[in-house]
Amino acid sequence: MSTGSSHPTKFETIYDLARLPWFDLVDGHRLVVDASVGPIIDMHTHVAVAYLAKHRVDVLRETPRTAYYLPLDSPVDLDLYSNKNLDDESMFSMKADMSVLSLTPWGKRVTHTAPNLLRDMDDMGIDRSVLLPFDLPFGASNAEVFMEAARRFPRLLPFGSVHPSDRKLEHKLADQHARGVHGMKLHPNGQFLSPDNPKVVHFCGRCGQVGLPVLFHCGPVGIEPKAAEKRSQVYRYEKAIAENPGTTFILGHSGALQHDVGMAFAAKYPNTWFELSCLGLGALRDVLEAVPSDRVLYGTDWPFYHQSLTLARLLIALDDDPAALRAVLHDNAVRLLQLEPSAAADSAG
Repeated sequence: MSTGSSHPTKFETIYDLARLPWFDLVDGHRLVVDASVGPIIDMHTHVAVAYLAKHRVDVLRETPRTAYYLPLDSPVDLDLYSNKNLDDESMFSMKADMSVLSLTPWGKRVTHTAPNLLRDMDDMGIDRSVLLPFDLPFGASNAEVFMEAARRFPRLLPFGSVHPSDRKLEHKLADQHARGVHGMKLHPNGQFLSPDNPKVVHFCGRCGQVGLPVLFHCGPVGIEPKAAEKRSQVYRYEKAIAENPGTTFILGHSGALQHDVGMAFAAKYPNTWFELSCLGLGALRDVLEAVPSDRVLYGTDWPFYHQSLTLARLLIALDDDPAALRAVLHDNAVRLLQLEPSAAADSAG
């Protein structure tokens, strides 16, 4: 797979991405992509997540602006893993929003709503986005909230979530499958279970038996607690993959800061797919070189980051390979999730 020509990779703000040939700045605050780039399917988004208490954010409400964890006026270096662009203030704000403020209806998370996501999707040429919840065996049901958002806004495609230790695992898996989820999300850090835990391995097998792919948060990202970093070592994902050849696995972030370990799974396990969100440009190019182009997926980790960051990296990397670009941005997700192609893709032939 070709990995593109030379473009700038350091920008004064996210708005400054308009210096790249595919983007423009509209009304001083809307970064938009050229219509020729789409259609796109984003495989990695979220609306507001609750962790312990009742879900208290109205994810169906539009707000004037979205408060991303990496603010739009932040300097951006596309060569870095995305969270390396967060300064101390933004890092503190993100961690507070995901911990103490997750128990409240306050914080940046009140802007992490379905209508706000759809507004950004329109600016970025994104036709559909996959919503990824994750749940504990107790407390809020993010899966229910995300499925309701997808029911109200059909361009949002829900994955489900059942904690592998949940006593109602079989019932919840069957229920979510019957209600049309497109796959299941597992997050070893947020769900406090390592990917090689026997319960996780078993659950992955059950997902494959009912035809649901599993999207793992895969790899350490450098800001998690030590115990979570230990759980997310990429070598620990191999057991679930190897023991469940009938299950399709999507490695979210392609292994993150250990993408080199994750890439080795590509040749060994044809049931592995690789999702690109947050990877720095060099790591993203590594994945594009190592993984067959028909098993790579575009994702953004919205609302942690504006959807332009992964898109800019991918457009730079595949500037001279339009066939691979279309596969990663759209066609692979259509095939994996058994979707109807986007109307714009049909018209493009």
